[in-house]
Order: sequence, then C-alpha cells, then structure tokens
Amino acid sequence: MINEIFLSQKDYFQKELQSRTIQSRLAKLKKLQNWIRHNEQFICDEIYKDFEKGREEVLLTEIKPILDEIKQHRIHLSDWAESKKVSTSLSFWGTNSHIQYEPKGVTLIIAPWNYPFNLCIGPLISAIGAGCTAIIKPSEHTPNTSNLIEKMISELFSSQEVKVILGDVSVSTELLNLPFDHIFFTGSPSVGKIVMTAAAKNLTSVTLELGGRNPTIVDETANIKDAAQKIVWGKFINSGQTCIAPNYILVHEKQAEALKKALIEQITIQFPITDESRTKIVNPIHYKRLVDLLEVTQKEEGEILVGGVVNPDKNFISPTLVSNLTSKSSIFKEEIFGPILPIISFSTLTDAMEVVQETEKPLALYLFSKNRKNKQFVLQNTSAGTTAINETTIQFAQPHLPFGGVNHSGIGKAHGEFGFLEFSNQRAVLSQRIGFTTLKTILPPYSKFKRKLIRFITFWA
Repeated sequence: MINEIFLSQKDYFQKELQSRTIQSRLAKLKKLQNWIRHNEQFICDEIYKDFEKGREEVLLTEIKPILDEIKQHRIHLSDWAESKKVSTSLSFWGTNSHIQYEPKGVTLIIAPWNYPFNLCIGPLISAIGAGCTAIIKPSEHTPNTSNLIEKMISELFSSQEVKVILGDVSVSTELLNLPFDHIFFTGSPSVGKIVMTAAAKNLTSVTLELGGRNPTIVDETANIKDAAQKIVWGKFINSGQTCIAPNYILVHEKQAEALKKALIEQITIQFPITDESRTKIVNPIHYKRLVDLLEVTQKEEGEILVGGVVNPDKNFISPTLVSNLTSKSSIFKEEIFGPILPIISFSTLTDAMEVVQETEKPLALYLFSKNRKNKQFVLQNTSAGTTAINETTIQFAQPHLPFGGVNHSGIGKAHGEFGFLEFSNQRAVLSQRIGFTTLKTILPPYSKFKRKLIRFITFWA
C-alpha cells in the first residue's frame, strides 16, 4: 500500500501539481489555517489525551507557531517563489541569467512526539508552499494527536497530494526505502543517522532537525531575576521535552548562589507542585530513563535543590534543579530531554567555553549577560544552530529566522523562506542570444589575438 501511495503521488506531481500556480498553494494554506482555527478545542483535547499538555501550552507551542507560519507564507510566498535575476559580468555579455524555484517533488515528513502537532504541520506548510506532495509519518507515541492529524489531512487533501500513514518504526523503515525527492525528519541524532543513511541510497536530500546538549551561560553581569524567569520557563515548559530547552547551566561563581535561589523561587512560582495542568512525560519508557538518570546523579553526590518528586502512575517528574556536579558527571553525557536541570559554576568565560566545546555542536545556546564583549566572545568561540541572548527558546518562533542545527544537531533550515527553500530546487537558468556572443570570440582555433583575449578575460574581465 505504501508503495502505491508513493507512486500515486509521483504521478500526480508530474502530471498536475508541478504546473500549478502559486495561488493554488495559497488556497490550500488558507484551508489549513481555517481548519485549525475552527478545530482549536479538538486539537487541545487530543493532545491532552496523549500526555496531558495544558490548553495554554498547546495554544502557545503547538497552534500559534503554525498559524504564524501559515501567515508568513501567505504574505511572502509569491515573492519567495518569483524567479530572481542575477547580474551578468563582462565575460557573459549577451546573456540573461536567473534562479527559478521549482518544487522538489514527492516528500516525506517524519515527525516526533514532543510537539506532535507543531513539528508535523510546520514542515508540511513549507512543502505545500514549495509545491510538493507529502507523505506524513506522525509519531506512534502520541496516537491521539496522530489520529487528529490523519483526520485533518483526509478532510483537506486527496491522498495523491498529502497522505498520513500511521504505524511504528517498521512503517518508517518501509517509507525510508522509497526514492523520495526530499525527507524532512525531526528527532534524535541517533535516528537521524539512520534516516541519512537510508536517504543516501537514493541520493535523496534531507533536512534533519535533531537536538543537543544546549548550554545556558550566565555571566557575572547578568540580571539574575530576569535570567531565572526565562530559564525556568524555557526549560520546564512541556516538562522539559523540548529540543531547544536549556540542557544545563554554566553560571559564574560570583552569581551561583544567587541564581540557585532565584531558580528555586521561579520554579515554585511558575510550576507549583499542585499545578494539575503540567505536561507529563510522554510514556513509561521515557519516564524510567529520566528517573534512572536522576538516581545516578544522586549516587554521584549530585544535590537536588528543588523538585525530585516522581509519580510512576502518571509518568510525572516535578521540575528538578541539581547542583554539586562537574562537567564529567553522567548527567552531562546526554541530552536530558526532561524536567531535570543541572547547574555548575565557572571562574572565567574561557573555562565555560571549554565545557561547551567538550560536546557536539548544540541546537541552541543561551547567554545571559549585559557585557557586549562577553556576548561577542561567546559567539566567536562557540558554534550552535541557534542562539538567544538574554532569552531562551523563543528563537524557534521568530518567523524571519532560520531554524535548524549544525552537524550533530541537524542539517538544513526550516521556517519561513528557509523552509520554502528546503523543499525547492534552486534551478539555474542562463539564456544566450543568437548570433554574435562573447564566447564565440575565444573559440578554437587559438590565434595570437585570441590567446591575448583569453588572458585578458581570465585576469581582468
């Protein structure tokens, strides 16, 4: 069945979709926008069933970014898709050149479970905007949201254009064997390597949105109250199950005690233990992984400053702040992806850079500082897919910025025009005049004059 769907989309793309106008793409995006607006409560209810994500978090982190992405496409898509003229040098006198943006074709979107609606529909918007067809594989770990997405897509699109295929890892494996024109995958680096290996067999281009051990640096000039408010929200929203959440804090030793107190205060304010609207860990497997990590950290003499409350019946772990650690502690060896936040201190910014550089390039890096030189020093001595200064996580939602990782944390960029380009082929087109051309003056046989002309063109034209 999967192969039949793929072939059907390929045939549809080649015979019909490839020649459709930009207006037809915009009409589809408007239909998608209207469906989401009219089914807001339904979306909230289905996501809640999967891991009890509260309505406010769904609105802010699942629905709003998608509506913003559609708005961005509806405003700018015609400009993005318009052919761009390029300049002509003297050597190419007589020619006209431009870049033509054409859809790549049949695409595959494999979505994760942590933001099951946002991270599934976001890439789809880019695919539609570029003029592609899409097969969507939502996560099996959030079945209610996956069923919701299937219902939405079946009501809005024919299976020849967009199709949702449900199932476990075996379904993903079968899909990856097909010669798609582009694959957009969001998930862990380990699975990203599998996707890239499979894509290489068909020379399929990929966008890999992965993750990383995102550092948060708080220097000696930072406003501690402001930093604590933003770090706590960015870390513990969605119960820490966010690819760009702060993974650990590096704080200057002069600020360490003040920051710990401020973080504890903000955790009790923003995420009180009595709050029933907090997102739970998605399933028992991930819950156990986090509980085991917390136990190992305590055995290594890590000190729980606040939190540490666990409930296996609800897959619940309270926001937890851990100190008395070093960069060699077990908790620093992996992306936490949960509501546990380790904190260590540093003496100099150079020391902090050494800790950051011990790990792979992260998806996000955060810096809290008032010092211009410190900001520049961190930017020049680190590499990350995204960076926010005196803020966390919201760079994802800035529609004019590219979103994506670097090396271990991802390949390619998403959102807005950058997402459109991921699903588009930038086709170079050169048109030459008929008759006399610059090139004809240097065609063989090479006379003395032509040799002089070639030399002139090589070094001066």
